[in-house]
Amino acid sequence: MENSDSSSKQVDNEEVSVKSKNTGPLLMFIIAFILVVVAIWQFPEGKVEKRTLELDELVKQEDVVIKEEPQGVIEPDEEPSEIVDDSSVVLPEIVIDEVDTEQVAPPVVEEINPLPSLDDSDSWLKVKLPELTWRKELLKLVIDEDMIRRFVVFTDNFAQGTLAYEHSPFILPTVKFTPDDETVSFQNNQNVWGWDEKSSERFNLYVDLLRSIDSASLVEWYFEVKPLVDEAYQELGYDDDFTVVLQESIMHVLDMELPKEQVKLIQPSVMYKYQDQSLEELSDSDKLLLRLGKENLLIIKSILLEINEKIAQHHNGVE
Repeated sequence: MENSDSSSKQVDNEEVSVKSKNTGPLLMFIIAFILVVVAIWQFPEGKVEKRTLELDELVKQEDVVIKEEPQGVIEPDEEPSEIVDDSSVVLPEIVIDEVDTEQVAPPVVEEINPLPSLDDSDSWLKVKLPELTWRKELLKLVIDEDMIRRFVVFTDNFAQGTLAYEHSPFILPTVKFTPDDETVSFQNNQNVWGWDEKSSERFNLYVDLLRSIDSASLVEWYFEVKPLVDEAYQELGYDDDFTVVLQESIMHVLDMELPKEQVKLIQPSVMYKYQDQSLEELSDSDKLLLRLGKENLLIIKSILLEINEKIAQHHNGVE
């Protein structure tokens, strides 16, 4: 019995020793793992500092790279040939500016044919006048010497009721006035003639010339040469607007009334006179309108009425 007890105790001791031998290394591993974890937990900041140092070093390295880049760019700028190339690139921009100025040049086109001086205006008017009429052959009726001054002086005198024949813009009719000899009668110890309507035909070509001109073009042309017209008007000592005088002359024609009865003439001397004293007392400009004849005067009135309206519209800025 003692032997069996002793043998069983030996077996138990051997099992304990085997277990202790098997669990020993495991405990050592667990203890070592715990120590490592504790060390990591106690010293976490050191590792962070090392990481930040690494980032700082990376930033410094990037700064160094950035500083090195301009050094490579400076080299081409130092070459004079490239500077010349940059200045040459600017030249196309200057050319573009010149093209823009040429596009703004249309106002200069108006100065290609500026108005001439008043003394040199005749040759310029000789070119312009044919553009106003389709009856160019009738321009032979116009005196082509000092034309603007003649127009201004004659119009100014006509508005005042006088006729400045020496400054007439037109040549005088070649056919002279003659009364109707078939209607002659003896009254109050003198011969009395009736008015011959055929004598008014000598003014037909002048009326035809006026009818051949477009009124709108004529008014536009008048305001084109108006600076020269004003200059000629100022030479007469006036400071007023000549357009006002022109309109007064036109109204003078429009207000003219023809006698309802046949006009009678007498010849107390070389010149014929009107038998009716009221007609004889008319101004020289009104007597000229009488000599034009009824038909011619009516045509002239209709044309001047249209011209006067267009002058008023243009003068007042009405289109």
